[in-house]
Amino acid sequence: MKLVVTIPAYNEESTISGVIAEIPQRVDGVSSVQVLVVDDGSTDGTVAVAQKAGADKIVRHRGNKGLGATFRDALDAALGMGADIIVNIDADGQYNALDIPALVAPIIDNRADIVLGWRDIGKLDFMPIGKRIGNRLATRATRMLSGFPVKDAQTGFRAFSRDAALRMYLSGGYTYVQETLMQAKYKGMAIEQVPVEFRARKGKSRLISSIFSYAARASRVIFITFKDYRPLKLFLYSGFVIFLVGLGLGIRVLVHFVQTGMVSPHYPTAIAATLLIIVGMGTMLFGIIADMFKKQRMLSEEILYRLRKQEQNKSKN
Repeated sequence: MKLVVTIPAYNEESTISGVIAEIPQRVDGVSSVQVLVVDDGSTDGTVAVAQKAGADKIVRHRGNKGLGATFRDALDAALGMGADIIVNIDADGQYNALDIPALVAPIIDNRADIVLGWRDIGKLDFMPIGKRIGNRLATRATRMLSGFPVKDAQTGFRAFSRDAALRMYLSGGYTYVQETLMQAKYKGMAIEQVPVEFRARKGKSRLISSIFSYAARASRVIFITFKDYRPLKLFLYSGFVIFLVGLGLGIRVLVHFVQTGMVSPHYPTAIAATLLIIVGMGTMLFGIIADMFKKQRMLSEEILYRLRKQEQNKSKN
C-alpha cells in the first residue's frame, strides 16, 4: 500500500524543507511513502528547496491558480503516482507531519474514506481572533448544510483513500476544504476526525490575506456546492417561504375585500402578493427541475468514477 503526501505550496521556501523532513518514512500498514509538491506559481526558491529536501515529484503551475485548483491537481498527480492513500498537508509548517500515522490509521483499518485532522480552535491563543471567528462560522455553516458534525471544516490536513479521491469532482479555485467535505457526505462516504497538533505560523498567510475576502469566497463555494447537490431542498424551502409571504399579504387584501367590498387602498399589497405567490411557485418548480438535473449529474459522476477507477487499476497492474 502506497502513501503519497501532497504539499500545495506558494512562496514557502522558508518552511517547506522542514515539512518534508518531518514526514515519516515508515508508517504501519504502508509499504512506501512518497512526497509530492505542487507549486502554485511560486516566485521564490520553493521548488529548488523542495527538490533539495527530497521531494519525490514536483508539479509546477506557470501562474498562481489558487489553492482549490492546486489541491485538485495534487489529487490527480498522486493518483497518477499509484497512491492508495493520499495525505494533504500545508507547506507552512503549522501542522505536525508526525501526526500522519494517526491520520491514515482509520483508512488502513477500512473504517473511513476520508479523515480530517481537526484543530481545537478554542485553545489556539496565537490564532488571530478574526480567523477564529471566521473558522467557527464557516464550520457551523458547513455542519448545517452537510449534515455532518464537523469540528473543523477549515483544516487542510486530511487523508483520502484512493476511492475517495477518485470520487472528488472539485470546481472551486480558491479553496477546497468545505467542498470536499460536503461532497463526501452527500456521496455517503465514511468520515472520521482525528485531533492534530497545530502550531503558530511564521510569517503572513499566503491564502488568507483578508479574512473578509476569504469569508466571501468560502461562502460562495459552500453555497454553490449545496446548490449543486441539494437543489430541491434549497429552492423548495426558499420558494415556500416566498409563497407564504405572498399568501399572507393576499389574505390581508382578501379580508379587507370581504369586509368592505373594495380592494383599495391595498392595490400595491395585492400586486406584491400576486408577484410573490408566482415567484414562490416558480422557485419551487425550478427546484424540482434542478433536482432532475442533479440526478443526471450524479449518474455522470458515477460513470466518470468507474472509468477513472478502471484506468487506475490498469496502470497499477
